[in-house]
Amino acid sequence: MSESPSISRVALKKITPDVSAAMGSLHAAAVSAAQDAKLEPELLELVRIRASQINGCAFCLDMHTKDARAQGETEQRLHTLAAWRETPFFTERERAALALTEAVTLVHDGRVPDAVYAEAAEVFDENQIAALIWSATVINAYNRIAIATRMAPKN
Repeated sequence: MSESPSISRVALKKITPDVSAAMGSLHAAAVSAAQDAKLEPELLELVRIRASQINGCAFCLDMHTKDARAQGETEQRLHTLAAWRETPFFTERERAALALTEAVTLVHDGRVPDAVYAEAAEVFDENQIAALIWSATVINAYNRIAIATRMAPKN
């Protein structure tokens, strides 16, 4: 299937500012819930990057890898995040968060298995699990918006 780069896409913020503002409010609420639950900002960036990798969202990958680097994330971990199960570079908490993120992102592919949820419940409390689910849900929504409107990273 070929795609024409000349097709102009809708500017969602301009056409539907109220919905865009509501999405921004949802994002802010999810960030606030994560802060209240004492989830590490670095962990949340891994969640955002992993979901964006799965969804193929170049705009969000560019943004969140830059944010992760600014928070001190290493190149080695960023380069191997797509294969996190095969590396020794991620903690038990990070692994549980990444597994939950993948299950939420790929919900059509077997839902969120009990084993994945149980693994998360071993290292996160209920507030933290809720915040992780919201964080994964919000980045998945942003991925879909960016992909549907062909948002591209800037050089």
